[in-house]
Amino acid sequence: GDAGAPGSGEQRGRREAKGGMSQGPPSVYHEQQRLELCAVHALNNVLQQRLFSQEAADEICKRLAPDSRLNPHRSLLGTGNYDVNVIMAALQGLGLAAVWWDRRRPLSQLALPQVLGLILNLPSPVSLGLLSLPLRRRHWVALRQVNGIYYNLDSKLRAPEVLGDEDGVRAFLAAALAQGLCEVLLVVTKEVEEKGCWLRTD
Repeated sequence: GDAGAPGSGEQRGRREAKGGMSQGPPSVYHEQQRLELCAVHALNNVLQQRLFSQEAADEICKRLAPDSRLNPHRSLLGTGNYDVNVIMAALQGLGLAAVWWDRRRPLSQLALPQVLGLILNLPSPVSLGLLSLPLRRRHWVALRQVNGIYYNLDSKLRAPEVLGDEDGVRAFLAAALAQGLCEVLLVVTKEVEEKGCWLRTD
């Protein structure tokens, strides 16, 4: 759709009031990138509501490393860049779990209906002006199904990107994993984690 197309006034107001919200389909929650808060955005995007803030993530960092002056779970500048421990602790606090996907498994074994959403960790090249630096920062990206359609809710996108059905998600994941440095976290309920039913064994 045209980014400038008016949505229903009420929903559009609800979306823009938060700041950093995109003009995607009205039913899809999508936060856009601020500072280095991609882990916070990925959590909120995968959960489809604003449950976490930079302050909440910083609290988790303090809890994970109470005695360290330089917290190992975020950037030295305190602008975010949170690591996987923060994401896992945040999900645990909601009674959810994160399971690493073993990239050696065929994606056909991924039982997508059992999975709430996915959080990918991708290398993100750093650029200063026109120079692309060889530094690799890590970037967190959420994938989630809303009303039967899977979306890429990358906070760097201006609007959610439609991936389509399960085949679309598998194709997206296969392409990301083929590039090498991608890690995939499955966001599941505690029950699904315990039963291991995110994995198809048939």
